[in-house]
Amino acid sequence: MQTYVILRRNGWRSPEELQAAAARSKQVGDEEMADDIRWIRSYVTQESDGGLGTVCIYQATSPEKIREHAERAGLPADEIVEVADTVLVRPDPVSAAV
Repeated sequence: MQTYVILRRNGWRSPEELQAAAARSKQVGDEEMADDIRWIRSYVTQESDGGLGTVCIYQATSPEKIREHAERAGLPADEIVEVADTVLVRPDPVSAAV
């Protein structure tokens, strides 16, 4: 599996919508597509219109499988970029409540 960054712009209006989407994403990935995709982490972004977006880190067998996962889970997938390498300066900070 390769590592990918997925940009999801303006996907949700509220933290509750985002939590429901996260639950669907996890269910589809873990139960329906476990051989092809694995969600690693997501960073929630505040969009200029007040909505929420995300920058997600996934491992997957292909960008097509990421698109399939997004479609099945009802998620946007505006941009998918393969990660060439990782430079870790510090570990991620403690997660914030969404």
